[in-house]
This record gives sequence, structure tokens and C-alpha cells, in this order.
Amino acid sequence: MYEERAALVPGVIVWTRDDDGCGSGEYRVLPDGCMDLIWHDGALLVAGPDTVAHLSADRPGSAYAGLRFAPGAGPRALGAPARELRDQRVPLDALWPARAARALADRAGGGDPAAVLEEWAVRRTHETGPADPLSAGVAAGLRAGRPLSAVAAGTGLGERQLRRRCEAAFGYGPKTLARVLRMQRALALARRGTAFAEVALRAGYADQAHLAREVKALAGVPLGRLLRP
Repeated sequence: MYEERAALVPGVIVWTRDDDGCGSGEYRVLPDGCMDLIWHDGALLVAGPDTVAHLSADRPGSAYAGLRFAPGAGPRALGAPARELRDQRVPLDALWPARAARALADRAGGGDPAAVLEEWAVRRTHETGPADPLSAGVAAGLRAGRPLSAVAAGTGLGERQLRRRCEAAFGYGPKTLARVLRMQRALALARRGTAFAEVALRAGYADQAHLAREVKALAGVPLGRLLRP
């Protein structure tokens, strides 16, 4: 069973996943521009921003707790540029001093992992301050469906500068982030029962065929497959 809620920190989601001892089999994690800090089996790992779907599988009795950082928020909190973690799952002690990573993992394992991680996120935000306003503004604009050209123009940066800033914050350039967030808009519409042709129009695709190609490229399967229970 998967559950999530907004954390006490803006731009962070607290989530948990367990299979009640029955085994959940293989599942597909879709790219969303986010980074996650995940507790599992007594250890902590960081899931970097994905460019394509990541396939995983649960063992019977698996349990997870995590923090999902909105696009651009993870690097400051976790202390690592997103581009170094793109399409990777990395043990936290590869990014932090081993003692600090183990201390947080032990606290999480000794109590409610989700609550411990959320408490850490609150403290960390007080230490580092809010996310970079430029990356937050780029992500917000693209999430809302604004044209990439308009979002880029609003930053006041040249193309190369913007790409460097985006790669550090999101793990990839603004064009890839725009594709990922557009797919997420399309999925949200489709899950509400919107016809695929209407989904394509409202999410910003040229037509339904364009929608189908992009979803298949990013998710690895057709849109209809993603909507199955």
C-alpha cells in the first residue's frame, strides 16, 4: 500500500510504501523531475531525477518511507547537484559523511521512519533556507504549462547559463524537464477520465499521436497501460 501527504516543509512530500507481507511484485516509477530520500531495510538511499521510467520490485514484507523533493529542491537539502544523481539510486553515505548518514538511518529505524525523515527535513530547511528562486520559478512555470521560450526569457539568462543552472537543480536541461512535467500533466488528466485526444490538447501536445510517442519514450509503455490498476 502506498500513501503520501504534504510535509511540514514546502515542496516536500512524505510517502510510505509497504506490501503487508504479501509481495507487490514489479512496479514502474515514472520520471517526475523530483529527487527522493528513501529509508528501506535500515539504510538510506537517494533516488536521483529520472529521464525514463525506473523499474523496481518489492520483496515480501518490504517497507519504505521517503521524502520526495519537488524539482529543484533536492540538491540544496541533500547537498549534491542533481546532475550527479541523474537516473541513479545512490546510498546516502556516498554523498554524506558515513557517520552522519548512519546516524540518520539509525534514528529512522528506531522509530517512525517517515516522521524522523520529516523532522530532519524541517531542521535542514532552517539551515539551508528555501530553494533557489530561479529554479523554483522555472519549475513552476513549466509545471503550469507555460511555453519553454517564455519561461526561459523570464529568467534573464542566456541559453548556456540556464542549462547549467537547470542541470544542477533538476538533473537535466529545461527541455527535458518540460517534457517530464508535461507527461505528468497528461497523466493527471487521463486518470480523471479525460479522453486521450482532449488530454493531448490540454497538456500541450501537438496531437494524440505526439502524446502517445512521448509517453512511450518516457514511461516505456503506452498511456493506457499506465492507467491500469
